[in-house]
Amino acid sequence: MKAYHQLIQHVLDKGVEKKDRTGTGTLSVFGYQMRFDLSEGFPLITTKKLHLKSILHELIWFINGDTNIRYLCQNGVRIWDDWPYAKYKASNEFNGEDIRQFAKKISEDSKFANIWGQLGPVYGHQWRNWPGPKGPVDQLKNVLEDLRNNPDSRRHIVSAWNPGYINEMALPPCHSFFQFYVANGKLSCQLYQRSADIFLGVPFNIASYALLLHFMAHDLNLEVGEFIHTLGDAHIYSNHLDQVRLQILREFKPLPQISINPEQTNMFNISFKDVSLNDYSPHPHIPGIVAV
Repeated sequence: MKAYHQLIQHVLDKGVEKKDRTGTGTLSVFGYQMRFDLSEGFPLITTKKLHLKSILHELIWFINGDTNIRYLCQNGVRIWDDWPYAKYKASNEFNGEDIRQFAKKISEDSKFANIWGQLGPVYGHQWRNWPGPKGPVDQLKNVLEDLRNNPDSRRHIVSAWNPGYINEMALPPCHSFFQFYVANGKLSCQLYQRSADIFLGVPFNIASYALLLHFMAHDLNLEVGEFIHTLGDAHIYSNHLDQVRLQILREFKPLPQISINPEQTNMFNISFKDVSLNDYSPHPHIPGIVAV
């Protein structure tokens, strides 16, 4: 994961101070690219601990086209709680619950979840139900079939950035556009990410899209190739500077390996229990506050 540390150092050295929507402030550069050869191991950073559980459940949630946080809350995944909780807290229905109590209520009360757990037409909706002139378009399924039947096409694209629905989303897509490419029996993927929170978000995004690439290759009976991560506004929040400086002092450890149940050949049916992470021995977790 040397490429990720090089990104951190580049922003520390070259970044400019910029204001942002959250009011936190950032060091930022515009335009950066990293490449990860997945034959070298699964790109889950080792200089701080990440939880594959959250990454895997979120990816399954995206693939299923879900946009309500109830599934995530039921599986102990907290990464999307802040946005619906902020909306609930500002409402007349708020009864003083903290965010953990809110997530528990979402998990246990379907009626409450239907009202307060909705995020709008975010990633999963655009991947699986893009509004088209003749009805919903299942971009992910269509790309999978196109890869199977016409692997040399240059149109293997999924977009989450739908301008007509941005204002209805809890958070406009940060990882907004990705493309697949087949060569020499290997499947590769390039992601364009318009906004990249380097300390908290980017390691998660790298692992998530590497995992999606594994899912797709598994279904197509292809080897995994490269994950290419192209960033637009790549930034370190001002309240994460101490954390990244600590992280880049740590030594790299061997990358882990990922495996998928060979009996589950349909990527749309892959569940949490079908995926195994092996030989992951990272440095301890480094906490940081998410900017909302």
